[in-house]
Amino acid sequence: RSSDLDLTRQAIVNASKLPMSIIIIGVGSADFKAMEALDGDDGILKSVTGEPVVRDIVQFVPFRKFKNAPKEALSQAVLAEVPKQLVTYFKVLGLPPVKPPQPPTTV
Repeated sequence: RSSDLDLTRQAIVNASKLPMSIIIIGVGSADFKAMEALDGDDGILKSVTGEPVVRDIVQFVPFRKFKNAPKEALSQAVLAEVPKQLVTYFKVLGLPPVKPPQPPTTV
């Protein structure tokens, strides 16, 4: 029988193939070790069957670390990994970055 955490790990592994990011904000004084494990910052997250994520798509941030910080600090921490997650999605698809158009030159 699978636990909720096992099902969540499998869902994240499946979702790692999709163009999405998962942001988890831990509120309160609970022990968030399971959420930190889902984040994958300490290693590659794997499903119960051992299937690894294709790319890291989870960012976990405990709110209590930002209780007395400027409001911008929480936003920065929450969104910190999204650009890298977007780039790795395109790399997985084999799509290179598009070069921005150059302004016309005047003679």
